[in-house]
Amino acid sequence: MGLFGRKKEEIPPHPREEPRIPLPLSAENVERAFGGSVDFVRRTVELGGGTGLSLTLCYVSGMVKMERVSDYVLRPIAQDEGLARCAGPEALVARMKAGALYNLSAEVRTGTDQAVADLIAGSCLLFVPGAEGVLSLNVGTEEKRSISDPASETVLKGARDAFVESIRTNTSLVRRHLKAPELRITEQIVGRQSLTTVDILSMEGIACPDTVAEVERRMAEIDIDAVLATGNMEEYLIDTIHTAFPLIQYTERPDRFCAGLAEGRVGVLIDGLPLGYLAPGTIGNFLRASQDKSNNWILASVLTALRYFCMLTTLFLPGLYVAVVTFHQEMIPTRLALSIIAAKQDVPFVTVFEVLILLLAFEILQEAGLRLPQSIGQTVSIIGGLVVGTAAVEAKIVSPAVLIVVAIAGIAGYTMPSQELAGALRIWRFLLAVLGSAAGLFGVVAGGAVLAGHLAGIESFGVSYLTPFAANGGAQVEGDTVIRLPLRRVKLRPRFLRTPNRRNQK
Repeated sequence: MGLFGRKKEEIPPHPREEPRIPLPLSAENVERAFGGSVDFVRRTVELGGGTGLSLTLCYVSGMVKMERVSDYVLRPIAQDEGLARCAGPEALVARMKAGALYNLSAEVRTGTDQAVADLIAGSCLLFVPGAEGVLSLNVGTEEKRSISDPASETVLKGARDAFVESIRTNTSLVRRHLKAPELRITEQIVGRQSLTTVDILSMEGIACPDTVAEVERRMAEIDIDAVLATGNMEEYLIDTIHTAFPLIQYTERPDRFCAGLAEGRVGVLIDGLPLGYLAPGTIGNFLRASQDKSNNWILASVLTALRYFCMLTTLFLPGLYVAVVTFHQEMIPTRLALSIIAAKQDVPFVTVFEVLILLLAFEILQEAGLRLPQSIGQTVSIIGGLVVGTAAVEAKIVSPAVLIVVAIAGIAGYTMPSQELAGALRIWRFLLAVLGSAAGLFGVVAGGAVLAGHLAGIESFGVSYLTPFAANGGAQVEGDTVIRLPLRRVKLRPRFLRTPNRRNQK
């Protein structure tokens, strides 16, 4: 029995068993598997040389390139006299597979599941009467979005290519940046309905074999219908879902992805998603921008320290303001206190309500800016913020000091390189403001302690989330802290990645 005495609903078994199509391999059964879909094409092709032998060609319109079918398959079948002299269907299939057809890829399939999957992937099937199996020829179209500049990661100094939706294009981009033959790419099919291709990338001799094996194991255990969005994969790969903080890093820049592979991390590419994932992910990874290693080490260190300061500002400033104004007025300088009191005289709401209202309005404006078309989204966010803030102050709904505090906290949150990390900080910002209104500075400190304990208890593929600040065996990680050392002094890869070869330069 469930809550309120209602009977729990029994979870039915998965509706589909393996094999997917329990029928013998034939052109009729392959056509039956598509259920009369208009894009399935089946036609009869007569072998040249006057043999009178008819072959059956099947393909899915839109998934194949018609010029390749005509030039690589149909033309040799009609013109190659050597095919007509083959003794028997098996010899004919063997000769076509050996090179009589002008195709780079030719495989013999014996199962209906394999044959149908090849059709959807862009192959055509050639049935030879009397032959065991069917010849699968890859003639897929290469229509895809062209490689362009990264849309969400600003490039100041660096490569300007970005991942696209084609996984083979993405692996070629990785190969162009990382030309080492030690790059290993393994492939799995995830999703019972989507049959999505997922590639796991690592550098042999650099990436920890245990981490690679763990990523492959978690990937193999994913048994869902479709992988069509990033969340379909992320929530099944991370160690825990009971946190708002990101545990696996994503990027649309191949150069940043390759830098992670060379560092000893494990990468994941998913067909249909223009992103690359890197594991494990620690809080230090999410606070480093992609151009940090392109800038001078002094500038990069100052900017990284600024990001950490902005992280603390956006997280604690609203809560501290509520706590000080509500419980600890003696901490405020006299002139500032008098100014706050004068501005707040006509405001009918308590401080915490003012802060929460403005924070909520800030979130609504940001969400509206993301959902609107790009041409007007930024305009609406800026004008909306000015209008709402000014109108709220003039209407005596909030005081000017609260508006300034919330604006500083919001702008500080925009400095986070990872938007997922910024989203998690915004959630905790609300909680700390409420705790500050309930228990003053004690509530804010207690909330900060709970947050630190929460982060300390999170792991990403066996690595503490607070690395390099915690769980590092007491050893300093070279070049991986807030202060970025000059690159020529960073001789070793991070210890927490457990790489077999830690040396990265002479």
